[in-house]
Amino acid sequence: MRHLLSLQHLDAGELAALVRRAADFAAGRDQDKKPLAGKTVGIFFRRSSTRTRTSFTVGAQKLGASTVSFGPQDLQLVTGETVEDTGRVLSGYLDALVVRTNDAMAEMEALARQGRMAVINAMSTEEHPTQAIADLSTLLEARGSLDGVHLLYVGEGNNTVAALAHALARVPGARLTIATPAGYGVPEPILDAAREVGRERGAVIVQHHRADDLPCGVDAVYATRWQTMGVPKPDPDWRERFLPFTVDARLMQRVGKPGGTVFLHDLPAVRGDDVTDEVLDGPQSLAWRQAEHKMFGAMAVLETCLGAG
Repeated sequence: MRHLLSLQHLDAGELAALVRRAADFAAGRDQDKKPLAGKTVGIFFRRSSTRTRTSFTVGAQKLGASTVSFGPQDLQLVTGETVEDTGRVLSGYLDALVVRTNDAMAEMEALARQGRMAVINAMSTEEHPTQAIADLSTLLEARGSLDGVHLLYVGEGNNTVAALAHALARVPGARLTIATPAGYGVPEPILDAAREVGRERGAVIVQHHRADDLPCGVDAVYATRWQTMGVPKPDPDWRERFLPFTVDARLMQRVGKPGGTVFLHDLPAVRGDDVTDEVLDGPQSLAWRQAEHKMFGAMAVLETCLGAG
C-alpha cells in the first residue's frame, strides 16, 4: 500500500511506469484481468466532479474492486469527528480512499496518517496529480515518446499546471512554457521545486505573462477553465485580462509545428472563453480522448497504490 498525494513524491522512473501503465490500459492490454478483486475503494468528493469521480469509480470496478461513494455531508467530519479519526476508522473498511477537495492538501495528509488504507489525491488546491498522469499518457499515445516534448500551457496558473510542472520536470528534455495573465500565474516556489528536479534531466520550465510572446513549434497546447472549479475571482474585470489568452485557430496556427500540434484541455471547457469551438471540436483536439485517459490513469494509480501492479 502506498499513497499518492503529490507527484513530488515520485521519482522519474515511478512516474514513467504509471504513465506507461495507463497507456497499456488505453491500448486494451490486460482488460480481462481483475487485480483488485476483493478490494474496496472509497470515493470521497467534497466538490462536484464529472470526469475524475466517474473515472475512478469505473476504473476501480474494471479492475475488480467494489466502490463506496461519500458526498460532502456523508461522513461525520461534519459533526466534529477529526480527520485523523475518520481516516483510522475508514482504514478498517477500505483499501483505498480517493479524495477531492477545494482546500489544501493537509486534510489528505491527515487521512493518510493511518497505515492501512491508501489515500489518493483526486485534486486539491495545490495540485491535481492524477490529471497530469492522464495528460502524459495521452501524449505518449499520440507521440510514441515523451522525451523532448514541448507543451505550451495558456490560461490560469492553477493546480492542473502545477501538476504538469512536476510531471514534465521528470521527463528527459521536456519543456513547459506557461503563459498566464499577470497576477494569475503559478506561484514561483512551486515552479522552483519543479525546476530543481528538471535540471537533472534537461527539462525546462518557463513562465511569463505575455499573450503576444508565445513559442513556435510546440508539440501541444493546453488550456483549462479560467475559473478553477467555478471559484469566482474578486477582480470584476478579470475576464478582460484573460481574453487575450483564448486558444483559437489563429493561436494554434501561430505556435504550431509542421508535423502537427495537438490541443489538450482537462475539461470542463467554457467555449468561447478558454477555447473556441473550432479548436475544441477540431482535428487537432485530443481533449475527448484525454478525458478517457483519466480512467486509464486512475486504473494505473489504483493498481500501483494497492500493490497489485
